Amino acid sequence: MDIRRLHAFVKIIDIGSITRASAILHIAQPALSQQIAALETHFGKPLLLRSKRGVVPTEAGKVLYRHCQMILRQMNQAEADISTSSEEITGSVSIVLAPLGLGSLVATQLMKTVRDRHPGISLYINEAVGGGPISEQIMTGKTDVALIFDPGKMPSLTFEPICTEELYFVGVGLDQAEEGEISFAEALSHPLVLPSPIHTVRQVIDTTAARAGVQFQVAGQTESISILANALQEGIGCSILPASATKAVQRRVPQAVRCRIRRPNMKINMAICFSAQLPLSEAAAVVRDHLARLATEITQ
Repeated sequence: MDIRRLHAFVKIIDIGSITRASAILHIAQPALSQQIAALETHFGKPLLLRSKRGVVPTEAGKVLYRHCQMILRQMNQAEADISTSSEEITGSVSIVLAPLGLGSLVATQLMKTVRDRHPGISLYINEAVGGGPISEQIMTGKTDVALIFDPGKMPSLTFEPICTEELYFVGVGLDQAEEGEISFAEALSHPLVLPSPIHTVRQVIDTTAARAGVQFQVAGQTESISILANALQEGIGCSILPASATKAVQRRVPQAVRCRIRRPNMKINMAICFSAQLPLSEAAAVVRDHLARLATEITQ
């Protein structure tokens, strides 16, 4: 198997056009088409569906695309590891943080730690914003490590527990009597700015509300700390968030007040996630350890 064929196949899928991929790869279109034909012959199945608007992968093509991502990533990492063996730790590391979690507090500290201690590591860190579930990004090799809300056991993934956080009520202009603690029913009597229903925090809130037989008004939905903080400041509503996320809101809106929710209180678990099948590079393992340490320290 020629690794260049796999690289060409991935590029075609990413771009959605053999013609444009040909120009980017500097490979004549007939030669590029022959490479795809060779792959289809090798696997015995069509890999692309062609139309006037471009190309999309068949079901077999989607499977091959996922494997190509992992193979090419491992090849790149092998080259980097070999070229820097017995030298300073180097390499690119991709980190994804679940929105409205510990990531909003730990991200800049992680960047500073890696910059100061491992200048040879190129760190890409971001909050998850679409592009499929974080777990899928880990399994396909697009992301090395993630800090996420623990979903429980999942095939092909390893989870290292970090902490358990309570959900707090947070808002601006609350009555003095509401400061300190608030009941779940009282919290839900306010218009709320919450994450979307697919977010773990929202699922915990929805489930608890359903069990308690309490309805509530959703004034807006977002997974962005900055947008949520602005919404609270403008009086659009209040929110219910993990303790770390409420601290991140208070950094942006100092007048925001957070209250512990009682009867019942709600909790979520956070964990470091990485592939159980793809070995972490030396650089990724170092960054994972720093991320776990920083996240643990923040919650203590």
